[in-house]
Amino acid sequence: MLKTLLLVAATTLPLAATAQTTETVTFKPGNYGTMVTGSITGDGYADYRIGAKAGQELFAELAVAESSGDGSIYFNLLPPGSADVAIYNASMDGNSATIPLPRDGTYTIRVYHMGNDEDSGATTSFNLDLSIQ
Repeated sequence: MLKTLLLVAATTLPLAATAQTTETVTFKPGNYGTMVTGSITGDGYADYRIGAKAGQELFAELAVAESSGDGSIYFNLLPPGSADVAIYNASMDGNSATIPLPRDGTYTIRVYHMGNDEDSGATTSFNLDLSIQ
């Protein structure tokens, strides 16, 4: 009986969303920017890690390339050491921004769905233009 209850509990608990992609972004010698392409499905997300110094500015612009849904994608900028607390949230402030960086370290740009695209399992491919100055 206990074994059955544990099995039922384990199969009915919601699963946390996980990164479908985790990638370190680097620039070619002499360049200060790059274009990243990727895709996400449903409640998954893609993480792009980039090293920077305090006082630099990160430019990020996210654009939908193709979507099986509405193309409702956004990005958050997470500071070094943060698992989920953002210093920039594109769903509130827009998918194009120049963001001052407060400290040295590795920042994470997290691309994710919202709304029906997240709930329905839509797949969206995107272009993410990144630069640091």
